[in-house]
Amino acid sequence: MVLEENDDSVFEPQITEELVETQYGDVHCIMTGSPRANRPVILTFHDVGLNHKSCFETLFTHEDMQEIARHLPVCHVEAPGQHEEAKTLPTAYTYPTMDQLSEVLPAILNYFEINSVIAVGVGAGAYILARFALNYPDLVDGLVLININPNAESLMDTVANKITDWTLTLPDKVITHLFGKDEIQTNQDLVATYRHYFTTTMNQSNVSQFLRSYNNRNALEVERPIAGGNVNARTLMCPSLLVVGDNSPAVEAVVDCNSKLNPTKTTLLKMADCGGLPQVDQPAKVIEALKYFIQGMGYLSSASMTRLRSRTTSSSSNVSLDGSRGRAHTNERARTQSHGTEERRGRAHTDISMESISTVSQNLSNTAEVAC
Repeated sequence: MVLEENDDSVFEPQITEELVETQYGDVHCIMTGSPRANRPVILTFHDVGLNHKSCFETLFTHEDMQEIARHLPVCHVEAPGQHEEAKTLPTAYTYPTMDQLSEVLPAILNYFEINSVIAVGVGAGAYILARFALNYPDLVDGLVLININPNAESLMDTVANKITDWTLTLPDKVITHLFGKDEIQTNQDLVATYRHYFTTTMNQSNVSQFLRSYNNRNALEVERPIAGGNVNARTLMCPSLLVVGDNSPAVEAVVDCNSKLNPTKTTLLKMADCGGLPQVDQPAKVIEALKYFIQGMGYLSSASMTRLRSRTTSSSSNVSLDGSRGRAHTNERARTQSHGTEERRGRAHTDISMESISTVSQNLSNTAEVAC
């Protein structure tokens, strides 16, 4: 199914906010547009220390995203107690585990009468959406997983977290989760913006519970299918786009996740000169990849791709959480690189141009790694 472009007029979809009752408490959701029976909804889930605004506003208010929003409604899901100015959760409330948070999503889809989704998650949100796709493959057409870590915390991680509990404040722990060490030093304006937003608008007690839940996650236990291998191996059944900045603290985890997924349905997009929040740092590049990914599933026409390539040549993004921001930089064509470290780990890669992301859902013979 190809969804054709209609015109270039300003698109202003209806936006509704709802508290959806689930088995693990009320969940704050923001629905943009109206679901339709013949097309998926983009379902987002944010990372620890963020909400739908601080995690996705730069991406979804970018002018290039309008071409997607014309055709695909968007449903933002916020973990319990993580929305702006949220009240402190009751003392008797037990915060859901990561697995339990994935189980609230069917109720949300049912509430909004959504038949299927293209899920976009960051960090903890990426983990939750991947778990959801494993348990409900018929509801997920595609996954865009930014900074995903498929593994449980190791013993050393647990010890390190105990030490940081003693030595770092909650804002410091969130910042080190979201941004790499170099980025904290070199991109101080962006880090300061997020620190200010976090300390002035987020409920610290609630965030602490969400962070604890993420740190106590189970491993996804996905396994790359191999001919003659484990017939009971679990893997993601839908096309998947893994995204990470080359300066992100999640680089190793994302590369490891890529090694565990079906190479015929997975693309790894490693973004050059990019930190822990690619959708904020370089939104135009992420949108370009997202458009090719969606086109590969048959939900966007090639006409929108032509307009995209003619526009995405502007400079790096300066982010403001009040909605004002600069354009994000992207190249018309992605640069290709080889990655010796990953090859030594036994992963098959094809270094390709950005357009090749659209072939992910058309049975690539190798895992596609795009360096841009």
